[in-house]
Amino acid sequence: MTQHDTVAEPGRPDPTQDHPALAPDAPPAPAERDTSRLHPAARRVVRAEVTAAPLSVAAHADAVACAQAGAVVTFSGDVRDHDGGRAVTSIEYVAHPSAGEVLARVVADVTARCDVDAVAVSHRIGVLAVGECALAVAVSSAHRAEAFAAAALLVDEVKHHLPVWKRQVLADGGDEWVACP
Repeated sequence: MTQHDTVAEPGRPDPTQDHPALAPDAPPAPAERDTSRLHPAARRVVRAEVTAAPLSVAAHADAVACAQAGAVVTFSGDVRDHDGGRAVTSIEYVAHPSAGEVLARVVADVTARCDVDAVAVSHRIGVLAVGECALAVAVSSAHRAEAFAAAALLVDEVKHHLPVWKRQVLADGGDEWVACP
């Protein structure tokens, strides 16, 4: 896989083509923007996992922290108590057996395309209560702009490519599968 290859599905457009962080008028490459770094961005993937264990965004942030990073950006995708005007009590996430491999490829691809020092991404599976973290992302980089852009791109790419499906349990006793292909 080259630096600019994506993990797009055959016949499906790649949503990152229009992503603000990759737009032609986006800020210049970090090498042009910041020549003060002592070392080039490390672009390390420190965690890319699909797990049934509870997620800690703080642990993800700790995992990516490093001396050369002036910014650590985190994202916590939490189970909310509503969807489409209806009350939600829990969500069950079910993963295809290839989900871990797909997540590793997506995270490696985004990390290679962004000027970051370290990245940690985990997606939870199983039954999650309202308020629990389903997706944890942490990115470190020399500057906040690169960290924010990489974190946003990671969330978008994971949501687009990861073969994980969710079943919402509704307060009225019903349930529904959502965001399924």
